[in-house]
Amino acid sequence: MRVPLAREGYPFIAAAAVPTIALWLAFVTWGGDPLMLIAAVLSAATIAVTAFFRDPDRDGPKGPGLVLAAGDGKVIDVADADEEDSYIGGPAQRVSIFLSLFDVHVNRYPISGNVEHRTYEAGRFEPAWRRSASRSNERASTGIRGDDGGILVRQIAGLAAKRIVTYAEVGDSVRRGDRMGLIRFGSRVDVYLPLSARIKVSVGQRAVGGVTVIAQLPSAGEASE
Repeated sequence: MRVPLAREGYPFIAAAAVPTIALWLAFVTWGGDPLMLIAAVLSAATIAVTAFFRDPDRDGPKGPGLVLAAGDGKVIDVADADEEDSYIGGPAQRVSIFLSLFDVHVNRYPISGNVEHRTYEAGRFEPAWRRSASRSNERASTGIRGDDGGILVRQIAGLAAKRIVTYAEVGDSVRRGDRMGLIRFGSRVDVYLPLSARIKVSVGQRAVGGVTVIAQLPSAGEASE
C-alpha cells in the first residue's frame, strides 16, 4: 500500500535520491568498494528522509466535543497554563506532545471550526521537551473556534527543527483530523484547552495525530448550565 508523502518533503527527498542514484550508476559502470560504500550510506539517508516525510491517511473517531491529538508522539506534559496573553485569554489546560525524528511530523486539526487567530514568533531552538520551549522556541499558534468552544494549537520548533508550516489562515474553516501543517526535523505540539475540558490522556502515553482523543469538551448546552 502506498504511503502518501508530505509535499514539503519532495525537495529533500530529491536532494538525497539524485546523488544516490548517480553513485549507484557509477558503481555499476566502474565498480569499486568506496563507491559502493558511499552509495549505500546515501541510500540509507534517502530512506530515512523519505520516512520522515511520510503522511499516512487517518480516519479518527467522530463525536461531539472530541479533541484529537495534533501530532504523533509521546505526551510529555499535562498541566495548567496561564494564557492571558494569547487567544485563550486566561487560565487553560495544556497537553504537550513531543515528536521525535522517527514520528510522523504532519500535524492535524484537533477540532472542526473556524480559524480566528494566527501568530508566528521567532525564537530559539532549545530541546522541545523542555517546558520553557512553549515560550522560548520558534512557534506558530492557531486559534480555532468550534461548536463547543475555542482551543489553541501551538506548533513549536525543537533542537533540529528549522521551519514550521501552517496551512490555514484566519477566516478558514477547518475539519477535525485534516492536515494542519508540518514541523521539520524534531518538534512539539501543544494544545490549549478550556478548564472545563476533560483530559483523556496522561504523561507517557503515545498519541497518534488525528486519531487519539486527548480531551472532551463539554457541549454548548452543558457549558451554559
